[in-house]
Amino acid sequence: MSSSAVLLRRTEAPADARCPQRHASPPSRAAATDLDPRTRMLLEQPIAPLILRLALPNATVMMVQILIGLLEVYFVSRTGVDALAGVAPVFPLVSLVVAIAQGAIGGGFVTTVARALGTGRIGNASDYAWYAVVLGVLLGLATSVVMLTLGSQLYGTMGISGNALAIALSYSGIIFAGAIPIWLFNLLMAVVRGTGNLLVPVIVVCSGALILLPLSPALIFGAFGYQGLGPSGGAVAMLVYYAFGTLVYAVYLWGHFGALKPSFRMPTLSLAPMLAILRVGGMSAVVSATTNLTLAIVTAYVAIGGVEALAGYGAGSRLEFLLVPLAYGIGGPVGIIISANLGAGRIDRAVKTSWIGVAMACTLTELIGLAAAAFPEAWIGLFSQDPAVLQIGAEYLHRVGPFFGFFGLGYVLYCAGQATRRMEASVLAALLRAAIAVAGGYAVIALKADVTWNFIAVAVGMVAFGLFALPPLIRRAGYDDPLA
Repeated sequence: MSSSAVLLRRTEAPADARCPQRHASPPSRAAATDLDPRTRMLLEQPIAPLILRLALPNATVMMVQILIGLLEVYFVSRTGVDALAGVAPVFPLVSLVVAIAQGAIGGGFVTTVARALGTGRIGNASDYAWYAVVLGVLLGLATSVVMLTLGSQLYGTMGISGNALAIALSYSGIIFAGAIPIWLFNLLMAVVRGTGNLLVPVIVVCSGALILLPLSPALIFGAFGYQGLGPSGGAVAMLVYYAFGTLVYAVYLWGHFGALKPSFRMPTLSLAPMLAILRVGGMSAVVSATTNLTLAIVTAYVAIGGVEALAGYGAGSRLEFLLVPLAYGIGGPVGIIISANLGAGRIDRAVKTSWIGVAMACTLTELIGLAAAAFPEAWIGLFSQDPAVLQIGAEYLHRVGPFFGFFGLGYVLYCAGQATRRMEASVLAALLRAAIAVAGGYAVIALKADVTWNFIAVAVGMVAFGLFALPPLIRRAGYDDPLA
């Protein structure tokens, strides 16, 4: 089928196409010339250069958001040990909410919007801006209620007490009271990304970071004669960042500056599209959660070996954390391209995109792993010059680094699963990886072996994460028979 030919779905319309007020019958054919230029780009341009073109801004957004979190920790740490101890248990919870909103539920929006645009249903795709608002408000309220109700008990269970607990509750109370703008920011960004426009998120995130850079210390320490708010000022600054970004995304979408043209009055929304997004998002959240869970499990086992072992593993595993934005930098665009082409009925191009994306991510992460395994001191030495720490960290990179490519493989397959709505294999692979970490650590303890043998379990888990998610792509499951 040429790029100028008529693009028609090969299967029945997806759940989002059944919205009664717009789609009482299957969507009409959409000529390629009627599609938005960005959608035509996703359907027509050479795949590998297209992925690279989209990967750079996508990875930039991920890296800048990581740096924002690190800067916040740095500013708060300057107010004292109690402040750092108080906000330490809050940051992972905020990061978890952001990860679920951006990569899990947000991933459902990205792929669904791209698929709708691939069919030429701009009106239907535009409605997802309103779905994002509704879900953002509902999920934000739910987050606020849960954290404001259970926060005190949760932080107490973590062992936080005294002044540190008071700081934790103050910071947590502010940041989670504003959970709605956090969810809206990430879901509206996902809607924009679904159109193939990854430049606007870069502009918003980087502009927000430039605002946050002076605002956060000013609110924490005080400025221009005004007394600072202490650690809680950092929470206020973060909410300003998310509110600012939400406003910009809203202006971009409802100002009709992009491919989508959402109405100013909320249309009649149906439950089926929300459930379809939540299904993809819920399964994606399992993958994200088990990734962090695996690292936590291994950390607990390695800690048995002492402070040096824990520090060495911590330094080595930080490199693994950096694989996520790099792998998602490629995987995110791959999911967008697959979704648009499945919507347009261009099945072979969607499959080809998956294989090219897998090869690119696997190659990138494997090269990083091999370099780290060959020169481990270059990385571990950034964090410590202690001989024991260097030795343990080097052991980790020697044993795990050569298998980093399987992480890239599994992560892009996870993004492809979001696009095809076939997440079962990725969920199974992630759970299997966590199970291997648990079983491996238990075996090391039972056999009274050196703690570095835990790293073998980490390597095997990475292999499982990549290979067990591969069969659906080989079978073309979700490609030749896309879910309704």
